[in-house]
Amino acid sequence: MREKVILVCEECMSRNYTVDRNKLNTPQRMVIKKFCKRCNKHTVHKETK
Repeated sequence: MREKVILVCEECMSRNYTVDRNKLNTPQRMVIKKFCKRCNKHTVHKETK
């Protein structure tokens, strides 16, 4: 059971990425360090509600 989630940059709050995640394997929210095009650097991206 996979669901699509949107990742948001913690610094500029822009919605940069969409990813799939398995609800059963990862019940908590995703937190990934990815490149933000707006900030032009690697930042922490968190899953939105």
